[in-house]
Amino acid sequence: MISASDRAIAIELIDEARKTGARLKPAYKILHISERTYQRWTQEGNIKEDQRPLVERPVPKNKLTNEEREKLLKTINKPEYVALNPLKEIEYQDYKDRGYQCKESGA
Repeated sequence: MISASDRAIAIELIDEARKTGARLKPAYKILHISERTYQRWTQEGNIKEDQRPLVERPVPKNKLTNEEREKLLKTINKPEYVALNPLKEIEYQDYKDRGYQCKESGA
């Protein structure tokens, strides 16, 4: 994601290249943007802000509730699980009874 200030600088550089008679394709390539990206940024006459961070995203259907998360954290912090590699699949005894499996990524 390119910040608004970096976008302004990129647009300024491309406009400067245009005024001096340079070809624009090499300018786009140097800045690692496409011609279409430049057009989107400037289509309304001013520099358009990136709208991706502003979009409200839906909560994933498989997201754990706070209660489930707390129970999971208590379980994986038990002495018998602490030494295990977090990237491996761990079947938690508390969830086996209900047929659930849980994978913990080390991230």
